Amino acid sequence: MSLLMIGIDGTTVDAQTRRWLSEPKVAGVILFARNIDTRAQVIELNAELRRLRPDLLIAVDQEGGRVRRLREGFVQLGPLAAIGDLWQRDSSKARRAARLHAELMTMDTRLAGFDLSFAPVADLGAGNACIGDRAFHADPEVAARLVALYVERQQACGMAATLKHFPGHGAVAADTHLAAAVDERSIDAIGNDMLPFAAGCEAGARAVMMAHVIVPCVDDQPAGASTRWVRLLRNQLGFRGAVMCDDLAMVGSHSLGDLPQRMHAHRQAGCDLLLVCMPDQVDAALATSSQWSVSKLIERRVRALSQRVNPKPPRQEDWWRRPWATLQDLLAS
Repeated sequence: MSLLMIGIDGTTVDAQTRRWLSEPKVAGVILFARNIDTRAQVIELNAELRRLRPDLLIAVDQEGGRVRRLREGFVQLGPLAAIGDLWQRDSSKARRAARLHAELMTMDTRLAGFDLSFAPVADLGAGNACIGDRAFHADPEVAARLVALYVERQQACGMAATLKHFPGHGAVAADTHLAAAVDERSIDAIGNDMLPFAAGCEAGARAVMMAHVIVPCVDDQPAGASTRWVRLLRNQLGFRGAVMCDDLAMVGSHSLGDLPQRMHAHRQAGCDLLLVCMPDQVDAALATSSQWSVSKLIERRVRALSQRVNPKPPRQEDWWRRPWATLQDLLAS
């Protein structure tokens, strides 16, 4: 009962992409560096995608710091960890910085035609090299407060927030892009990792991305393919929005089998949206999902991720300069 978000080739819409977008199971497209040249180019690409499918969700990873797919012509935001560092010096300034970062990221991305930037990272900065400075802080209480502030401001500016990567990737050594990741800690220790996710859910986040992390004390399957983890997210954290998996090409999901097996496992666990980010896997994903039915509830959860209202362009092209300068001053203080 899942929908798909797919990756495409190139910086323009080709015949293959047109064919994929004609498939009703494709709810969205995620763009990567391979799809992005300049601001003007990506705005035109998004406009063309929208003309083909007015209901299409268009997503990107624009967290700030290392993970910025949008570079030339976009606000050069730093990593979330810089805001966590500021908290240690002045928590009031850190709160303001979190709101400014969220506002700049959201407005800049929305004005380029995107519905979603998969943010904020709610993992703890607790040793994982892949997460690193993408996380606000190692302290779960600090991270929880900053995640909640970020979610509130991001959604107030017109973009659904996506908490990632549930139930927490920050303390696991392995990078799930490249290897299987197993968290051998107790449920009490892992409970601390979930505090930022709980805070983000309470703040109203409308999406959660699951991690490809295995937590044996809960389940022997990666979290996104675990009914237990999805039920915990919904029943204990009270989350009612869209649950999505991380990219199914990542090695952390390979213990589940081939792509069709990975898709079925995540679908059965309760993921509403499956990410198939590699274009060479899209046809196989469409063949696998061709006989799936999709409930009205899942459709509503996924469609709720788009505001369907274009942001009003600022009066000045350099609208971002003052808030960006303020953010830099805060972080340097």
